[in-house]
Amino acid sequence: MMSSAVCMQELDGPDARIADYFDVVAGTSTGGLLTAMLTAPDQNGRPLFDAKNLAQFYIDHSPKIFPQKNWILSKIASTLRMVRGPKYDGKYLHSLLRQYLGDMRLDKALTNVVIPTFDIAFLQPTIFSSFELKHRPSKNALLADITISTSAAPTFFPAHYFETKDEDGKTRAFNLVDGGLAANNPTLCAMSQVTQDIILGDDDFFPVKPTDYGKFMVISVGCGSNRDQRYSAKAAAKWGIFNWLIKDGNAPIIDMFNSASADMVDINLCVLFRALHSSQNYLRIQYDQLTGSAGSIDDCSKENMDKLVQIGKDLLGQNVSRVDLETGKNVDVPGVGTNAEQLAKFAKQLSDERRRRQNLSK
Repeated sequence: MMSSAVCMQELDGPDARIADYFDVVAGTSTGGLLTAMLTAPDQNGRPLFDAKNLAQFYIDHSPKIFPQKNWILSKIASTLRMVRGPKYDGKYLHSLLRQYLGDMRLDKALTNVVIPTFDIAFLQPTIFSSFELKHRPSKNALLADITISTSAAPTFFPAHYFETKDEDGKTRAFNLVDGGLAANNPTLCAMSQVTQDIILGDDDFFPVKPTDYGKFMVISVGCGSNRDQRYSAKAAAKWGIFNWLIKDGNAPIIDMFNSASADMVDINLCVLFRALHSSQNYLRIQYDQLTGSAGSIDDCSKENMDKLVQIGKDLLGQNVSRVDLETGKNVDVPGVGTNAEQLAKFAKQLSDERRRRQNLSK
């Protein structure tokens, strides 16, 4: 999204922001944090963060969100902590989100947002969506509570509890963990929210019909993955509960849930947009060659952060790819060009659409 934002600033000036162009911004876990930061208003009613500033936000704060010590006894102690509780207490992250998001609630977002979480009290997804507020006002939670919840990855951060009150004073309790358990890739979830809103008669999306997915324009940005075989059946056949939860500093069961959830959505959307002859409206950007520390959730050493920044820059120069339905690996799409070129095309379409809407409103 950063490259897309830069393209739009080149087209429409330095004040252009993601929230000005997208009808919906969705994100899970760290993507939920990005969603809130890109759509929450500052004191002037403009988005709190520019996309390019968020990269620096992570570089500046990750070492305190994921405090590391290099000596081996600390790593052993960290593993033992994960056995009896979360690896990190989350206090710095929580205070950071409350500092930036303050008392802003979901209804203050500058465009529609969709942020999945998972409620462990009911063992079901809880989706915080701008579209649902008029029907479920109890979900008008603080953006800080929503982002703390969607990023509460099991074994890494503690589950988050909070309450809301509706206009009648009725209290609703939430017992939430990482939205990745429900929708690690929230694209299909966001599309379903839009479809439901159209069915219920929201004129904002007129004349789009509930089945007009071909008119949707979707940019889906992944966090990266490693498509090389990470685990083998021969080894896993000998695992007990401990190894499924913690293996070589990773959490295999969580890795598998996250990858499966994200890939199924991508595969389904690839098929859907192809069937509607509108593949050009769906852009998935995902790096599938993460190895070593680059694939770690919490390695925030300067060396690794620099590596991730470079991976992001290199990814823009790679060709647009699609998931191979047999192997699950990304393969280049002939004749489409690079991710950067495709983002530039999307930016031009978004800029034109924004101008069209502005002219209609005059």
